[in-house]
Parts: sequence; structure tokens; C-alpha cells
Amino acid sequence: MRFLDAADFTADRPWGSIGLAALDDATVRLHWTDRPYRWHVNDGPEVFVVLDGAVDMHYRVDGEERVEHLTPGRICAVEPGDEHVAHPAPQARVLVVERRDSD
Repeated sequence: MRFLDAADFTADRPWGSIGLAALDDATVRLHWTDRPYRWHVNDGPEVFVVLDGAVDMHYRVDGEERVEHLTPGRICAVEPGDEHVAHPAPQARVLVVERRDSD
């Protein structure tokens, strides 16, 4: 058993993370970032929870870009095929649950 304070976690690079658990074919990771990720599509579902800071989640619906502002406690459930990119505002700590080896 281990305990940690998400607000104290900082990685050595944007989107650096620590693994918290492996659940069958899924991982639970705590990420820290101060830079946007990149546009991508996951090969499986993803659960994205802002724990500290804020994230502007950019996503496309029928080719139109939209943005949802995520603050601590807000959850984004991404389905396979959803094109998206997370932009920290200005930095964030995020809990991510996704398929092992997902991009």
C-alpha cells in the first residue's frame, strides 16, 4: 500500500508519469505536464481525471474542433476513435486509466 499527494508530483518531462496500478489489460497512471500532448486517437477507451490544475481538452466532432475546460474533479471519458489533445492551463496533474500500451 502506498499513499501520495497528487499536487506534490512533478515529472522530469511533460506527460511524465508514475504507474499506480495495472488492472488486467489497463493501467492507472498519474501524469504531470506543463505542455500540450499531441492530437491522437486511442485504440481503446480512456478515462481522464484532472486532479490538480486545469486542462483544456480539445476534441473534434465531425471535423469541427471544440474545447472543454477541465478543472479538478472533472472527468473526460474518451471512446475509441475520439480525436483529442490535452492542453494544460498552465500545468496539471491528471489521473489516466487506459489500455496498457495505449498511445
